[in-house]
Amino acid sequence: MKKNSLGTSVFIVAAILSLLSLFNLGLLDFSRLSQAARNLSRFSFEIFPPNLKILPVLMRAIWETIQISFTGTILGFLMSLPLAFLGAHNLFGHSIATFIRMIVGVLRTIPSILFGVIFVIAFGLGPAAGTLGVAFYTVGYLAKLYYEAFEAVDVEVIEAVKSTGCNRLQLFRFAILPETSNTIISQLLFMFEYNIRASTIMGFVGAGGIGYYMAGYIQMLQYQHLLTTLILTFLVVMGIDYLSLKIRSRVAVSKN
Repeated sequence: MKKNSLGTSVFIVAAILSLLSLFNLGLLDFSRLSQAARNLSRFSFEIFPPNLKILPVLMRAIWETIQISFTGTILGFLMSLPLAFLGAHNLFGHSIATFIRMIVGVLRTIPSILFGVIFVIAFGLGPAAGTLGVAFYTVGYLAKLYYEAFEAVDVEVIEAVKSTGCNRLQLFRFAILPETSNTIISQLLFMFEYNIRASTIMGFVGAGGIGYYMAGYIQMLQYQHLLTTLILTFLVVMGIDYLSLKIRSRVAVSKN
């Protein structure tokens, strides 16, 4: 009975907080909702049909987005591995690992678009800023995922390799990496998929890629151009997702 009453109380509190949030956010303002519906209806008519004449320009832009994502992911991966190595408690002491985790935590709290802004300020408009933005955003996530994977390695495996008198680097090379290689590759591929989307968003702040065109079409109210851009981006993202899934499946099979 106590559990039931507690559950009911939690539900009531959550319902009240939800209603208050909806009110404070203006989502219970019916005149505003009605205006939003009219705006969306007008937008739906203006966005069709897609303008295929701009495809040559967009193909170059989406290729630039793929390059930004791929290069940024690889750079982020190369930076994340040593951080994950230093951040694993089963490889380094508490003080070193905690310090590294703080650095990784700071990187992870910065949104990808803010990284884009920072590097646009540093390098100017263009794909270089987008690539570095993707790279540093990648570090924050891959480093965390990797040091958690390193710490999950079976203690018996680690102790067996330690008994040979190896140092930390050799332990990492001959025990940690072989046991976590599947996770490393899988998370790297997933991050590449995600970074295609992140690269698109960074284009809104001038960091190159197809997002730059999206932002321009929105500002100029060229909604048919925008629809073409969205369709192309969707097809590319789905294609990369499919290829990534196939590669991850093959990696999993070969590992087994």
